Amino acid sequence: MAVILLDPTDERAPAERAPLPRPPSLDGACVGLLDISKPRGDVFLDRLQELLAERGLTVRRYTKPTYTKPMPPDLRREIAAECDVVIEALAD
Repeated sequence: MAVILLDPTDERAPAERAPLPRPPSLDGACVGLLDISKPRGDVFLDRLQELLAERGLTVRRYTKPTYTKPMPPDLRREIAAECDVVIEALAD
């Protein structure tokens, strides 16, 4: 089965990107939770953070200034430097 990934950034000519392989396990991983600032996204991430913490995982929280624009490059670099995996909340 082919997997098609859509890039939500505002690129007029999107670059070809291969998805990174999923880690075999989250054991010992630092999980980043990204709130894109849509209503109720934080509710989902709050519960997810509880569940991940119960598993003994390190969790870091991040928030985009607004969901209407791409993530600031500094925030993207910060998350990439600090986290092994990222979960993004999209909710209303």
